[in-house]
Amino acid sequence: MIFELGRILQEYSDLFSFLRLVNYLTFRAIMAALSAAVFMFVFSRSFIFHMHRLGFQDQERDTGLATHDKSGTPTMGGILIIGAVVFSLGLWGNWTSPFLLYPLIAMLWHGAMGFWDDYAKIRRGSGNRGMSERMKLLLQSLFSAGFAWAMVGPLSPVGPEMATRIYVPFIKYPLFSLHPVLYGIFIFLFVIFVSNAVNLTDGLDGLAITPSLFVVGVLGVFAYVEGNTIYSSYLFYPYLRGAGELTVFAAACVGAGLGFLWYNAYPAQIFMGDTGSLAIGGTMAVISVLLKQEFLFPILGGLFVAEALTSQIQDKIGVRWLGRRIFYRAPLHHNLQHKGIAETKVVIRLWIISGLLALMALATLKIR
Repeated sequence: MIFELGRILQEYSDLFSFLRLVNYLTFRAIMAALSAAVFMFVFSRSFIFHMHRLGFQDQERDTGLATHDKSGTPTMGGILIIGAVVFSLGLWGNWTSPFLLYPLIAMLWHGAMGFWDDYAKIRRGSGNRGMSERMKLLLQSLFSAGFAWAMVGPLSPVGPEMATRIYVPFIKYPLFSLHPVLYGIFIFLFVIFVSNAVNLTDGLDGLAITPSLFVVGVLGVFAYVEGNTIYSSYLFYPYLRGAGELTVFAAACVGAGLGFLWYNAYPAQIFMGDTGSLAIGGTMAVISVLLKQEFLFPILGGLFVAEALTSQIQDKIGVRWLGRRIFYRAPLHHNLQHKGIAETKVVIRLWIISGLLALMALATLKIR
């Protein structure tokens, strides 16, 4: 709203010349982060109170691990995160840009799906009885298939030729181009994997949100580089016209995430629930695809990858095929807890690992 209003008013009078600030991407990104954070601080307390009153509280699973009692803590905090991002983008975003619309649609779709899952768990009084796995996979598949079709077709904001090119960290030029069908399948699987990976990581107070801030923040830096003709040329990255809008989107997510962490840090006053974790995961996946940084994610989001892989190896290979556990517990954070490491120490150590991985991902900007 402010972005659009500023562009209009500055043309009519010198009185509004200060509104030329909205033409600067960095200014809009900073304001988007601040606006989202302010939204969180203003509305979080009342939201937590009303979630308590409505009985929208966490239905804890029995993991058999020593931890503080989390049952009764309000959930669905993802509603706050999504609300803050939408509010911030409403003020500072360019709503005509597909680089803003695609990740926003991803956030809303996955957030709605997570809300359904959270509500089902609350209604049934069990942390294990939410949306069926089949229905969850169906809804994820519908979005992923639609997004894959858009990316390899005429709706691709990067162009169909650029869309199918494969870029990998530390190498300046694309390795090759995939056939559109093969690339579409790759996107389909990638989006589902990342959204589920973040969902699996959200098991301890503050564990998922901080690594998410690292990932989205670094992706915002990449968006700024790839959306700038000078920086992209200097660093040998593909120039994606309009991709800078993802910097504003990422900044809004960071601001919302910082505000959420204020209340989600140990001992958590609210959980993001599947509403938040699926929304964040789906958004990160879409941004990575739009920036052609799908293969950066195993480095940047290495913690999420490790959490997902330990869970899948345990369930699919260990329990189902071998008939025994490979890890004491899965996913990764529960395995660390099983070894007797305190919850807060597990969280902080995984934050440190995620931060180091984010720095490594940033280093790939220049080490090519």
